[in-house]
Amino acid sequence: MVVFEVVVALLLAGAALAAVARRMGAPYPALVALAGAALALVPGAPTLVLDPELALALFVAPVLVDAAFDASPRDLRANWRQVTSLALGAVALTIAVVAVVAHLLVPTMPWAAAIALGAIVAPPDAAAATTVLKQLRPPYRLLVILEGESLFNAASALLVYRMAVGATLTGVISRAAVVPTLLGVTVGSVALGLVLARVTLAINARIHDVATAVVVQFGTTFGVWMLAEGLHLSGIITMVVFAMAASRRAPEVMPARIRIPAWAVWEVAVFVLNVLAFIIVGFQLKSIAARATGAIGARYAAVAVAVCAAAILARIAWVTGVAALSRWRCRPRPDGTPGPRDAVGLSPRAAAVVAWCGMRGTVTLAAALALPTGGDGRAPFPYRDLILVTAFGVVLGTLVVQGLTVRPLLLRLGLPDDGAVEREVRLARVEALRAAAAATEECPRTDTAALVRQSYELQLRRAEEEVARDGAATSPPGPAEGDGRGDAAAMRAATGAQRRALLALRADGTIGDAAFQRLEAEFDWTELGWAQVLPASPRGGGEA
Repeated sequence: MVVFEVVVALLLAGAALAAVARRMGAPYPALVALAGAALALVPGAPTLVLDPELALALFVAPVLVDAAFDASPRDLRANWRQVTSLALGAVALTIAVVAVVAHLLVPTMPWAAAIALGAIVAPPDAAAATTVLKQLRPPYRLLVILEGESLFNAASALLVYRMAVGATLTGVISRAAVVPTLLGVTVGSVALGLVLARVTLAINARIHDVATAVVVQFGTTFGVWMLAEGLHLSGIITMVVFAMAASRRAPEVMPARIRIPAWAVWEVAVFVLNVLAFIIVGFQLKSIAARATGAIGARYAAVAVAVCAAAILARIAWVTGVAALSRWRCRPRPDGTPGPRDAVGLSPRAAAVVAWCGMRGTVTLAAALALPTGGDGRAPFPYRDLILVTAFGVVLGTLVVQGLTVRPLLLRLGLPDDGAVEREVRLARVEALRAAAAATEECPRTDTAALVRQSYELQLRRAEEEVARDGAATSPPGPAEGDGRGDAAAMRAATGAQRRALLALRADGTIGDAAFQRLEAEFDWTELGWAQVLPASPRGGGEA
């Protein structure tokens, strides 16, 4: 009961800290991390040990699905070199540098355990960075690179983590089997994610109750993770592929009356899981602090500081070095002819922002908590206390040092929004309204249907004028006035045409998922507004 009371109190404190962080323009995980560290110092605070096998599934699976569902395949393809460079190159360099630093500071630490520590602290959490960046509206491409990196860096880091943990516990690793194992796990995970996405969509298409739909969404999320892990595949890769594949068809099978509350529930769940991760680490640090006193505590602190500095510097060296090398390769020839295309395409200022946005978060905490604790006659993971303290130190250090300074850095560098998403929103709104106006022409010529048609035609003219002068985006259309009966067919025809036009624009690459989701939310709220006065459709959601 004491643990439950403390958790409830800290969740409320986390909500308050998030409000403070929004006013400060800082990422809320930075303040929550400080609260987790303070928890370890509170006298009488209970200790809590989470089942290691539960840590990754509980904290990583929902957070990863939420991020991957919103990812834009079109934008990721356009920036695949930058994303791949960060997800593979930066992660590999960080693992190597951290492993060397840890082994130099603690010579008795097995190399496999040092590599496991490197894999734990290697993947940055883009959520902390983008929380701040989205408020400042930097070039959209920077957000795509950081968010895309967060989807795949965890996969590469945790594949190395799993092999390193296995080698530490068994003392054996077959170098000849590493590459075939990685290829087999990757291919199998991609195939499983695609298959489960189709199965899940088929199930969700038959659910029209909000509570049931949300429960099924969370149940399938954890089920996909557990199935992937049970088949010895990569839960991370499976979840990313599953969510990105499902997001392609989800707008067609999920009505607005389910989608809007589901988004709200997922947002709350991700927040709660982030707060809980820091709370549980704070509980475990309490017991570690009781054991690590004097010289041992000082050594733990020294290792944590050194590893944090190594992780930050390794990322800066990789990002700035790769960007500079790419710019050097594409310099003009001595005879004046232009050089090759800049494959990376990051200016010094943009590279500085990407390099500094290396805050660690939930994945690092969950991987550290997932290290075996021993029991059932098994030995605990070597240096588990040191690794857990170091991992939390890296999370705390990067969130506080980088998280609280990324805002002034971006303001100093002056990287304004390029308006790419706004332009796509305006163009897509015009096409959607054009489709809606055309659809109403085919409806019965009633007075109320004529009002609906005139409303959409007026909105279309306004939207076309906005595009012509490249002004601010038009306000989302509201429900047309009518008697609630005669205009039902016209409104449903118009909404259905808008959604089909929007899906077609995303499918052919005219707009990305950021613009698509903005307009989808507008259409959802508009539909729910007029659905209150129109007869329910056979599907129960008002969807055409």
